[in-house]
Amino acid sequence: MDSASAPHRIPPEMPQYGEENHIFELMQNMLEQLLIHQPEDPIPFMIQHLHKDNDNVPRIVILGPPASGKTTIAMWLCKHLNSSLLTLENLVLNEFSLTATKAKRLYLQRKTIPSALLVQLIQERLAEEDCVKRGWILDGIPETREQALRIQTLGITPRHVIVLSAPDTVLIERNLGKRIDPQTGEIYHTTFDWPPESEIQNRLMVPEDISELETAQKLLEYHRNIVRVIPSYPKILKVISADQPCVDVFYQALTYVQSNHRTNAPFTPRVLLLGPVGSGKSLQAALLAQKYRLVNVCCGQLLKEAMADRTTFGELIQPFFEKEMAGAANTSFFRISSKINNCAVFPSFHIYWAKDPRAPS
Repeated sequence: MDSASAPHRIPPEMPQYGEENHIFELMQNMLEQLLIHQPEDPIPFMIQHLHKDNDNVPRIVILGPPASGKTTIAMWLCKHLNSSLLTLENLVLNEFSLTATKAKRLYLQRKTIPSALLVQLIQERLAEEDCVKRGWILDGIPETREQALRIQTLGITPRHVIVLSAPDTVLIERNLGKRIDPQTGEIYHTTFDWPPESEIQNRLMVPEDISELETAQKLLEYHRNIVRVIPSYPKILKVISADQPCVDVFYQALTYVQSNHRTNAPFTPRVLLLGPVGSGKSLQAALLAQKYRLVNVCCGQLLKEAMADRTTFGELIQPFFEKEMAGAANTSFFRISSKINNCAVFPSFHIYWAKDPRAPS
C-alpha cells in the first residue's frame, strides 16, 4: 500500500493473514524471479514457480582457502539439511550430461574448467529434481569474480554465503596432514581427525598438491580472488574463523544457514512482558512503547478501569481484587481482552523480565 495516498480501509484480518502465510515474501520472491528470467508469459511462469514450492530450501555457498575445512563443513551441512552437495569434482562426473563429459576431458588435462563451462554445469545440475526440492550447497564455487557474475546473471542466488578464514601458517601446516578416503570422499587429518577404524586408516590416501610451496601458491591465488568475490554477496555473507575445532565451525555455520535474513515485509509488533512483582515490567513496557510507538496495554490499569466503570466484567473481577487473588484476576483479564478483540492473544515476542535478586522485595 502507498502510505502517501489517502487512508485505506483495511480490515485488521488482512495484515494478520499476510504475516501468518508470508504473503509479502511470496510476492517478493515471485517478482524477483520474473525480473531475472523475464518470461514471455508471466502467468504460467508464476504458476510453475508456486508448484515448485522451494523458496525456503537451502541455497548455500561455502568459500574458503585451501585446508580451511570448507569441504568437511559442506558435507556435514549437506547431511544435516538433507541437501545436494555440488563440488567441481562431482559436477564433471555426471554421466548423463554431454556438458559434463566435455568438462571432464578438460579437467583431466588442466585440472581446471573454463568459467563459462563450469557455470553451465551448475545450471544443469540445479535444474534437477533433488536440487529443486531439497536445496543445494556449492562447495568452493565461485572461485573468481567472473564466475560469481556469470552465476548471478543466470538468476542463481544463494540465501547464505559462508567464508572460512584462518592464518596462512595454520592452513599450510594443516594441509600437510590431510588424508582422503577414496571410497566415501571423507577428509581426515593425521593430527586433528584420525579415524578409529583400522579399515578406513588403511585405505586413506595422500592428496596431490599439498606440499608447503604448492599450498602457498594456492593461498596467494585465493587471496587475490576472494577480495573481488565477497562484494558480490552483500548482506548475506558471514565470515567464520576456521582456526578452531571443526565442530565449533560447523555449529556456527549451521546456526547461520538456519537463520532468516531481515525482511521488508510489513510487521505488527506484539510484545508480552512477564515477570514477578517488582521486576520492572511496567517501566520496560513504557520504554518500549515510547521508543517504538506501541500501544502500552497495562493489565492492572485495565482491570481498575473496568471496576471503576462498573461494567459487567468489572463486577466479575471485583471479588477477586477484594480477596487479593491477583493470579485469578490476570486470568480474567485475558478472557476480557479476548472477548473485546474477538480474537485470541498471539504476541510476536515473549519477554520474561526476571527480578534482580539484589533488589528489595
